[in-house]
Amino acid sequence: MGLEIKQSMKLTQQLVMTPQLQQAIKLLQLGRLELVQRVQEELLQNPLLEESPDLQPEEELPGELAILGVEEPPPEAQPEPNRTEEVKGEEGKNEFDWDGYLDKYQDQPPTPNTHDRSAEELPSYQETLTREESLHEHLEFQLRMDDCAPEERLAGFEIIGNLTDDGYLPPDEAGGDPLLQIAIEAGVSAAAAERALKRIQHYDPIGCGSRDLQECLLIQAKRWMAQAHGDPSEADGELVLAILQGHLKALEAMNYPAIARDLKVALDEVVEAVRVIRSFEPKPGRNFTTQEPQYITPDVFVHKLGEKYVVQLNDDGLSKLRISESYRRALRADGKVPKDYVQEKLRSAVWLIRSIHQRQRTIYKVTESIMKFQRDFLDRGVQYLKPLILRNIADDIGMHESTVSRVTANKYVHTPQGIYELKYFFNSSIARQSGDDIASEAVKSKIRSFVAHEPPDLPYSDQKLVELLGSQGIKIARRTVAKYRDALGIQPSGRRRRYF
Repeated sequence: MGLEIKQSMKLTQQLVMTPQLQQAIKLLQLGRLELVQRVQEELLQNPLLEESPDLQPEEELPGELAILGVEEPPPEAQPEPNRTEEVKGEEGKNEFDWDGYLDKYQDQPPTPNTHDRSAEELPSYQETLTREESLHEHLEFQLRMDDCAPEERLAGFEIIGNLTDDGYLPPDEAGGDPLLQIAIEAGVSAAAAERALKRIQHYDPIGCGSRDLQECLLIQAKRWMAQAHGDPSEADGELVLAILQGHLKALEAMNYPAIARDLKVALDEVVEAVRVIRSFEPKPGRNFTTQEPQYITPDVFVHKLGEKYVVQLNDDGLSKLRISESYRRALRADGKVPKDYVQEKLRSAVWLIRSIHQRQRTIYKVTESIMKFQRDFLDRGVQYLKPLILRNIADDIGMHESTVSRVTANKYVHTPQGIYELKYFFNSSIARQSGDDIASEAVKSKIRSFVAHEPPDLPYSDQKLVELLGSQGIKIARRTVAKYRDALGIQPSGRRRRYF
């Protein structure tokens, strides 16, 4: 059979991942904080993009644009996503209807400042510059005020600088005692570093500089014994030290009878000693943490108006974007076709605005569909949550499952039952004897309720939880209960038992 070269033509369709489509997909799966950061980066990189001031009531954009917090350019300025531009020499390169864009894009006047606050209403200078003291600063102040040798002071500063946020002195790179390396870096002897460590361990908060949990608790136990000396109502201090020195694992497992047998004491004495140990602080630097909590800001609100639930997007904190007014005035005055750089930045700005608009609209549609399936949850709570999968929502709104998965990632909704991640509403089903399936999250809620009301001296085992769920018509295996209990952060029954 002979080989020959010939040309043929055929018409096919294929999906091309254009840069604009990739940008829209990335924006769709970003969380709220990540989206705000991304918009700020674009504002710094793109000179044609700027934040629009708040619009007056009579100047609000029509329809859902005013709700979504996005100001979109006119259709003439929006490139079509599936259109392939043809390059025909220099005259046909990157053609753009500048006249129509500049004529139809209306200027938005700035909003007057309505917050005219007098100087008496403003916070004081001290109130705006205060910050909490860190653990290292607190310990360094005590070290400076302490009367110690110069070598101990140098080693003390080196030790404080190596402490973790919890107040512990971590081991060196080889996993050994870090004091030798600290002594070398501070240029002092190992004995001076040891004395400096002993001083720091008795500073406030007591126990800082400990190398492990046992050392930290022993330091606090000795301080407690010194303060409670001679008080007959307190537990035996020697018993507290014995438990910490030789039975720390049994203490962690709450195996108090084993401790009583090994030490040949009564169980009541062990329980009283454990009560004292529980008053110690295992993380001395906990109260000096400088990390600020990250509060969840919901992307969507669900409000109940009468008998209906209304979905409302949260646009607080999202910038209203538009094309720079100064660039539009300059382009209108010049009357010439701008260079390729300006055209590229303009298209990038327009696509960013459109992508944010599309992202908000998609979140609205997905949330509305989820709430339609979970109406019983909105009315009566978590125990009435229904089984739901991505395919149900995708078929309902006419989108692909991957799109629904991206929309629900890192997004939160505020409902009458509380704030939940959108992923929370997608869960598997558990069979019931009545024939109706129940959601796995509803089963977890029942397990949490059973554990919360169990007898403290006789907690429910996993098999007992299976029987309690079976009494409500829920068929579930013991290993599944154990898996759900671990997911909820609930310890086994042996560690949940309370002796006091």
